[in-house]
Amino acid sequence: MSRILTERTARGSQQARRAAASAVGSLSLLALTGCSEETTGQWKRLGLPEPASDRAPYMGDLWIGSWVAAGLIGVFVWGLIIWAAVRYRRRGDDDLPVQVRYNLPIEVLYTVAPFIVVAVLFFFTVETQNKVLEEVPNPDHEVHVTAQQWSWTFSYLGEPAVEEQDVYEVGTAAELPELWLVEDESVTFTLHSPDVIHSFWVPSFYFKRDVIPGRDQQISLTPTKVGEFDGYCAELCGFQHSRMLFTVKVVDQAAYDQHLRDLLAAGQIGVPKGSGNSENIVGLETGEEGGE
Repeated sequence: MSRILTERTARGSQQARRAAASAVGSLSLLALTGCSEETTGQWKRLGLPEPASDRAPYMGDLWIGSWVAAGLIGVFVWGLIIWAAVRYRRRGDDDLPVQVRYNLPIEVLYTVAPFIVVAVLFFFTVETQNKVLEEVPNPDHEVHVTAQQWSWTFSYLGEPAVEEQDVYEVGTAAELPELWLVEDESVTFTLHSPDVIHSFWVPSFYFKRDVIPGRDQQISLTPTKVGEFDGYCAELCGFQHSRMLFTVKVVDQAAYDQHLRDLLAAGQIGVPKGSGNSENIVGLETGEEGGE
């Protein structure tokens, strides 16, 4: 009877091992077939999208460096925990590790080490911030961005394609506005809000900055990749915050110029300043009312 039970247990264990091996093999095959080049690249970037601006490398390096630092510190701390648990474990019922009141070297270590970590992270963060926020003295394009509840207005200033006139496009929560840019040409954005705090964020540019009422801010960058990219408001700004989206289109110069001419032909001239709902555009720079 005992021999029969032993054989059955052995057969059951063997079947369980085969089933586990088959499941692992299936999952591995599924993972390999499901990993596209884009997904693989995103894993290498630790979740970041493919970069599309000249400021992205700075933020990408800081992001990867922070993960590496966190990983090394984590391994070190867990190593100390495991070493202490093994080295000073109880070896018998009557065995008690040596009890000490304090250990000066250890106390100095866990007091000084966090300050060193914070100082290093602070240094590289400030260095990256200075590079990312560096303004371009004479940008190829200037765009005035108005963030209002709950959409965006993009005004293109002094473009030669429309004889140095200012033209704009405005969207609503139902019809997303489009921000047009030229590949490999610098642009400076002036961020303005007439109501509450918003945040201008294009994930593929690795760039986000708050739009604060009463304090217009400027940011500069150069798009480096043709395509369409998603833009968001990254600051909770009201009950329709989640619908405050826009699309960024990075194109060549010819398509950009034609788009500006289309805005001019539609009579969208000037720099509207939103007040309240984006469908209620109040005044142009000339002081006239209207959005047409």
